[in-house]
Amino acid sequence: MNAICCIARVPDTATRIKIAGDGRSIDPEGVQYVINPYDEFALEAAIQFKEQHEGELLVIHVGDGDFSKDLRQCLAKGADRAIQLKPSAPVGPHGISALIAEKVASLLPATVFCGKQAVDGDVGGTGIMLAGALGVPAVAKVSSLEFTDTGATCTREIEGGTETLETTFPCVLTFEKGANEPRRAGLKEIMAAKKKPLDVEEVTAPDPKLEILSLQLPPPRPEGRIVGEGKESVPELVRLLREEAKVL
Repeated sequence: MNAICCIARVPDTATRIKIAGDGRSIDPEGVQYVINPYDEFALEAAIQFKEQHEGELLVIHVGDGDFSKDLRQCLAKGADRAIQLKPSAPVGPHGISALIAEKVASLLPATVFCGKQAVDGDVGGTGIMLAGALGVPAVAKVSSLEFTDTGATCTREIEGGTETLETTFPCVLTFEKGANEPRRAGLKEIMAAKKKPLDVEEVTAPDPKLEILSLQLPPPRPEGRIVGEGKESVPELVRLLREEAKVL
């Protein structure tokens, strides 16, 4: 069975973000972009799936800009080919899932691997909407899993414990941080990846279902203050936490 891994391009979490002049987007000046961290765990799971079930592993990315270096990195780790879809206009989670579903239809049946969310928008909807578009089951926020011949046993964290679910292939799985240990590519694999196919295609963006009205940076954190010293300061500290901070 084929495997598909969806890779998002996000600002490095160490990058200082500025709001662009339109008030609705990020100023790209000086921003370093990387593979979405959650997608690293999805890619490793997809590679393990390919090693056990054979078939082809495709990595696919929707977005503008030059993402070839990062997609080559995915090829070096074990993917067979990569596709970047460049939409005619910015797209949100619905648009991304619709474009991926249309593109991968010829590869079905296939199991799809995604990060649980992208760390820029934190929407977490692409994988689930993709499952709906493809008409297959989905398990979100997988923290560990075991493959069988016909499906997978997935574990995920829930409040106060863990939950175990079983699913059949094909399906969509989205991954949590720590689901596995992403591998590193050696020099031999990096050189071989240069010969693997990487296609860039212009596509028409679907009508948007989500619109960003404005972006704002969080307000500056207020300076801390010393309430007192010793146990005598505890009543005042509790009062401030209850009446000012409102955390009690």
